[in-house]
Amino acid sequence: MPTAHQENDPFEDRLGAALRQTGDTFDTDRPALIAAGHHRGRTLRLRRRAAVAGGAASIALVGIAGALVLPGSGSGGDAREQQAVGSGPRTSAPATSAATRAVSAERMIATLRQLLPEGAVSGAEGSGGGGVATPSVRLVYDDGEGGGAIAVSLNRVEPGSRTAREAIACPDKVYVPHDSCTSSRLSDGSVLMLFQGYEYPDRRVDTRLWRAELVTPEGEQISVSEWNAEAEKDAPVTRPEPPLSLQELRKVATASQWRALVPAEAGDPNKPETTTQPSAPAATFNGSAVDTLVTLLPKKAEVVSKGGEGDFGYVVVDDGRGQSLVQINVQPRMGDVAGELFTGAGTLPDGTLVSTRKTPGEKGGEGVVMWTADTLRTDGLRVVISAFNSGSQHTAATREAPALTLGQLRELALDPMWPTLLD
Repeated sequence: MPTAHQENDPFEDRLGAALRQTGDTFDTDRPALIAAGHHRGRTLRLRRRAAVAGGAASIALVGIAGALVLPGSGSGGDAREQQAVGSGPRTSAPATSAATRAVSAERMIATLRQLLPEGAVSGAEGSGGGGVATPSVRLVYDDGEGGGAIAVSLNRVEPGSRTAREAIACPDKVYVPHDSCTSSRLSDGSVLMLFQGYEYPDRRVDTRLWRAELVTPEGEQISVSEWNAEAEKDAPVTRPEPPLSLQELRKVATASQWRALVPAEAGDPNKPETTTQPSAPAATFNGSAVDTLVTLLPKKAEVVSKGGEGDFGYVVVDDGRGQSLVQINVQPRMGDVAGELFTGAGTLPDGTLVSTRKTPGEKGGEGVVMWTADTLRTDGLRVVISAFNSGSQHTAATREAPALTLGQLRELALDPMWPTLLD
């Protein structure tokens, strides 16, 4: 996953997961990065604030040698494996600490092996975890029609938290092109998201990514991903679609066996940090960035569509010359990164830092350019707005230049309305 404050694209982390967390969101949905230390924890929260649903982080794996062949019943594994992955009552095992819930790599592999239909498995790798670690497993499954990679990761999130909601929210097609996505509530109160899309949003390689995300009312998160290639990236396509049908993918993700293996504590970068000394409350953004942006746009920029919530959003506008994507991100408390993000920036009489730039689009759309105005006020409020000469970063340019000039973007970012939306 790119750094939280990419100099050339402040919205980098929104495009991916996601997918989760997604997100490389599996930019992606692959388990989320875990914060380490006070400064990194804060950085990750800002990164997630800038993330689009759907994303995910790379799975850390420990190699397990040998190939496995699945029996026809789909319930492979010897008696000891069956006992290990059984779905008995969770209350029968002590769970007084994260250490008591540590899961071996072998057990993760055995559980996935048990749940797969008839076929052959090779290249199985897994990682166990305890506390905030994320147990995971990855293997290549072949049903006779070609091998495809399958990955599972387990996490615990705070029920009802932003992380939990993002995990099971379908991504916006403006940022994550896909064929289908549904999010539904199951009879036990869990929410299941089923996603059918692509590993590469620009489709430069036709590697398909299908993903299931399950979040239970208790905060157990099960992420299952599959590809129509033997690796998610840099591997030739081996079959038209991933090996598991959508119904089979659903069955694996909702299997009760996983729930007993979920970490006892959440690995949630949005979890508030504990401090030894009380501190004054910091300003937070309390408004809708996209709704505010709409009110400030030039009249000739007709809004075709919009999306986002809170401090991030986008609009697609058309001034009669073609569609143009405009993104807005409002970030309070960013004064400590002024030296990192605003080197060489201009300074207004009131101390506000202002930077403007024109760069190529970075998401694969042919001929796409991105124009950006980035501002940082003395109270730490950062407002950054980018415009593109296409209605999406992933599609070819539809016009020579964005619908808004650099001067207009600068004026929008400096509008006095933004500070009034802080608490």
